[in-house]
Amino acid sequence: MNTNFKISGIHHITAIASATTENLVFYEKVLGLRLVKKTVNFDDPYTYHLYYGDLQGSPGTLLTFFLWKNSPRGKTGAEMVNSIAFSIPTGAIGYWQKRFNRYGIEARESQRFGDRVIQFQDPHGLPLELITTAVAHSNSISKDSPIPTDHCIIGLHSATALLNSLESTQFLLMDLMEMMSRDQEGNRYRFTMKNDDAFGHFFDVVIDPRAENGRQGGSTVHHIAFRTPTNDEQQDWRRLLIYSGFSVTPIIDRKYFKSIYFHEPGGVLFEIATDPPGFAVDEAYESLGHDLKLPEQYEPMRAAIERRLPRLQPSGFIHESIRPQN
Repeated sequence: MNTNFKISGIHHITAIASATTENLVFYEKVLGLRLVKKTVNFDDPYTYHLYYGDLQGSPGTLLTFFLWKNSPRGKTGAEMVNSIAFSIPTGAIGYWQKRFNRYGIEARESQRFGDRVIQFQDPHGLPLELITTAVAHSNSISKDSPIPTDHCIIGLHSATALLNSLESTQFLLMDLMEMMSRDQEGNRYRFTMKNDDAFGHFFDVVIDPRAENGRQGGSTVHHIAFRTPTNDEQQDWRRLLIYSGFSVTPIIDRKYFKSIYFHEPGGVLFEIATDPPGFAVDEAYESLGHDLKLPEQYEPMRAAIERRLPRLQPSGFIHESIRPQN
């Protein structure tokens, strides 16, 4: 199907975590991402929703977390995104291997489609990857990042979903979302999105007919969001998906972007999110992530929400579980 609009890349990926402080410290202080928005789950206002990304919170750099305290551990499996990959500069592998060794983080190196990959987990077991990318260094790295500019995470690289079959999902990705089939290694299929020079323009699908379904919970991915540049194009996507037989939510205003949600044929929860208006609608770029920001409907509840949310440690705090080893 030939449309005048295409998915330009991954907008963000949202996962579930069960402890707030370790999450904040790991992604800020170990991986060097910036906390760009501290808000709440719009459907569960007594739960944090934290957004990490580059200096400006650019679409394509964002990993977000629903922080459900003491959430039971989930299980990766079919019908889920099973791993999240970030891009790093081509020569940064050695730096990250040494850094992970310093923090006692188990990591292993492999090859994928000709690129070097480091596979590891966050403190709660969420599968993560760093993949070398021959692109220019980002100009949007936080000055407070503990990572040298020539080694730092540039943005998202890709996500990997595990499915039992490919055909119906491939139809959605290629015929409707107009991704291109890029490559195949064994049972891994790589699809690429519109902008080859954008962050997060790869989506990998691993096929295993015998894979058991995953179980959502702590340390699993909740959903993956793809980018669309305007509200009008998002409305076009909704109409196209409904016409094609998908059950799609109404457009939902998430304050920093607008969203629609649907399940792809293999079971993964997809979102299509708008690039605008971005994270500076309620605080300046220099202070992104500093204060708790609430959607307007929850402002009358601010005092009660702040009492129930766990306290976030100051940014200089290093939790003992991920303190550098001597």
